[in-house]
Amino acid sequence: MEFTDDIHKKIEALKEKYDAMGQSIDSYLDGLLISNYLTYWDYVHVDTLLSLQNPKTDFPDELIFIIYHQITELYFKLSLHEMQQIAGNGKIILPNGEQKGWNKSISLKFLFERITRINRYFEALTKSFEIMINGMEKEQFLRYRMALLPASGFQSAQYRMIEICATPFINLLDKSVRANYEGKNALIEDLFEHIYWNKGATELETGKKTLTLKQFEKKYSAQFIALAKEYENKNIWAKYKSLSENDQQNENLIEALRQLDVNVNINWPLVHYKSAVRYLSQEESDVPATGGTNWQKYLPPRFQKRIFYPELWSDQEKIEWGKKWVESVKRGN
Repeated sequence: MEFTDDIHKKIEALKEKYDAMGQSIDSYLDGLLISNYLTYWDYVHVDTLLSLQNPKTDFPDELIFIIYHQITELYFKLSLHEMQQIAGNGKIILPNGEQKGWNKSISLKFLFERITRINRYFEALTKSFEIMINGMEKEQFLRYRMALLPASGFQSAQYRMIEICATPFINLLDKSVRANYEGKNALIEDLFEHIYWNKGATELETGKKTLTLKQFEKKYSAQFIALAKEYENKNIWAKYKSLSENDQQNENLIEALRQLDVNVNINWPLVHYKSAVRYLSQEESDVPATGGTNWQKYLPPRFQKRIFYPELWSDQEKIEWGKKWVESVKRGN
């Protein structure tokens, strides 16, 4: 095979790349000569991935439960990956430290495309939750779940990070105190004391914090507060408001933001509610969740009225937030 002009140009470009880093292209070419071919299983780390499922019981369906939640966390990671790009206005850091695609402000096209990606991730998750709703034997679940105490899906930190990166922090406060902080420059630390999810992990009888919540706060509170401060001026809503007035009126972008609100704050909690109804509801009483969370009041979106972008919804839509979805589930649709 002859070295074409195109190959010579690529070699010269490589030389310039390594020269800029103070490296010798000869050394890298030597390394390339002795390197092994890349395989799919090494690139994806298949063996490691398949070794990460460690059931605590011998019930076969527990494996389904573990794998599904691991898949969920990977989708959450993809969502956060998109949110980080939005926060950086599309900035990409190359291996040599060079910044690529850096802009002082975000573009309508980039913001719309990344929000659309996040919507796709959540739509895939919501649809796939049928695995959890109809894909396990109820009798097995009610047995092996007792070996998981006090762990709970409530403790998914990435889901909380998605919320923090999506909206002004005040929108994540418990609805009973939210109005008290409107228009005030309260510290994130003070606001965090009223975060909505605290009420979702209280003991049903006493109202005290569950061990699930205490563990969660101990591990992640400082990280959540730091993230909220970091994203105070670069969350998705802040990036939307940084667009020109004309771009903010773009119908496709507004619809994408509304759909994100629905996906994260209605559809995703609702499929959990549907699963809880399937596995934890009984004729005489409801079975408590593994973390002791009061799922009956915590999961239905209409009770929390958590809305990322209230400015994009009518007063009537906010009043009926999530209502028709929950009523549909109760009817068995």
